[in-house]
Amino acid sequence: MAAFPYRRICVIGVTGSGKSLLAERLANKLGLDFIDLDALYWKPGWVVSGDEDFHARVEAATRTPGWVLAGNYSKVRHTVWPRAEAVIWLDYPFLLVLGRLWKRTWRRWCTQELLWGTNYERLFPQFKFWSRESLFNWLVQTYGRHKRQYPQLFSDPNYSHLTVYRFSEPGDTEDWLGTVIRQS
Repeated sequence: MAAFPYRRICVIGVTGSGKSLLAERLANKLGLDFIDLDALYWKPGWVVSGDEDFHARVEAATRTPGWVLAGNYSKVRHTVWPRAEAVIWLDYPFLLVLGRLWKRTWRRWCTQELLWGTNYERLFPQFKFWSRESLFNWLVQTYGRHKRQYPQLFSDPNYSHLTVYRFSEPGDTEDWLGTVIRQS
C-alpha cells in the first residue's frame, strides 16, 4: 500500500451523507487538521456568519499545510477548491441519506449534542418541511442539484488539478478508507 499523497482534502456531499464524520476520521488517520465549515459558519444561537466573516475564517483555516475539510458552501468554494488537492464526493442514494439524516437529527436532539458554539439540534424546525430551516427541505432542494453540478465543476479547468474520489455506497467509502495510510 502506498501512502495517501494528498494533504489538502475536501469532503463533499448532501446534508446527512456523513461528510463531517468521514473528514474527521480521515484527518485523524492522516494526522491533518479537521475543518468543519458548519463550525465556521454558525455562531452561537444559530446566528449565521456574515459573508466577510465567514470568508475570513475559511481563509485562515485553509492556510495551514494540511487539512481535511467537510462542507459544500458554494460561497467559499473559490477559496477552498483552488487550495485543495483532492475532493471526496459522498454521492449516496437519496433514501440512504434521508434515513441517515433522520437518525442523526433524532440522536442529536435526544442526546442534546453540542454542535457549534452554543447550538443544539432543534427538532421542531426539522419537521417544517416547507421551511428553509428544515434540513429535510434542504436535502430535497440540493440532492439533484449536486448530482448535476459537481460533474460540471470537476470538468472546469479551474479545478482540473483536483483528484476526485466519488463514492456511491458507504461500504465502498469504508473499504477505501481502510486502504489509506499516512505518509511518514
